[in-house]
Amino acid sequence: MRPSLALLAAALITAAPAPASAQPDAPAPGQRVVLITGSTSGLGREVALALGAAGDHVIVHGRSEERGSAVVDSIRALGGSARFVRADFASLADITAMAEQIDSDYDRLDVLVNNAGIWLEGPRQLSDDGHELHFQVNYLATWLLTESLSVLLQRSAPARVVNVASIAQQPLDFDDVMLESGYSDGRAYAQSKLAQIMITRVHAEALEDSGVTVNALHPATMMDTNMVLSRGAQARASVDEGAEALLHLINAPNLGTGGYFNGMQPARPHDQAFDAEALARLVELSEEWTGR
Repeated sequence: MRPSLALLAAALITAAPAPASAQPDAPAPGQRVVLITGSTSGLGREVALALGAAGDHVIVHGRSEERGSAVVDSIRALGGSARFVRADFASLADITAMAEQIDSDYDRLDVLVNNAGIWLEGPRQLSDDGHELHFQVNYLATWLLTESLSVLLQRSAPARVVNVASIAQQPLDFDDVMLESGYSDGRAYAQSKLAQIMITRVHAEALEDSGVTVNALHPATMMDTNMVLSRGAQARASVDEGAEALLHLINAPNLGTGGYFNGMQPARPHDQAFDAEALARLVELSEEWTGR
């Protein structure tokens, strides 16, 4: 039985931290390997701790070596196995290098959770590659990482991909995907999250006969994460609630593929996710912008 999040919190308070060694943990034979992007805080961290304590080998990802090592230490204190990989998703080169590192260091990847994301206030910002920042971090990173690890996932089948999207969805204007006019941070976030759901359907179809399932999830509305609270927004759900929903998509059998879930329930995303012409155009642009 997988431990409850409350028990994990109690264990972290009482467990003596084990310092992260210079040599990262390696998964044991038969141990499930799970990569969770954006797992140094918030939802990703909670799920990483739960999976590590339950016996999975967790690949923790983030931008901060210090915070990443702290999550690895916490997982080890719970008796689990983990390592940290660093990449800034504002850089396509970082994403590619991270994928190459994982593909080189691991002979299997059972679960990929594309959780890393941003919701920024203020004026339009660009990534290192010149793309609108929400679109790159929230969407292009999902596209590129899944594409880059696709062969490893297929070698590990049955495997699954879970894309952490949102109920906030706005359609893409393919004449101005990067929002050079009419920019708002809310629109930028919402269209990047719909793009995640759209590419979930594309990857699910491409991997349909491979044993790899791909699903998207809105974990909970306005969780009490730093991303939400730092904007002065009122939290309407807890990280624990979102973690339970994400763990459900990671662990539950017979969920199918190509779906979108609101919490633990199947739901219907925005109509553009079913527009074949829009899906094809998104793939075309993704290949162009990432060079794949």
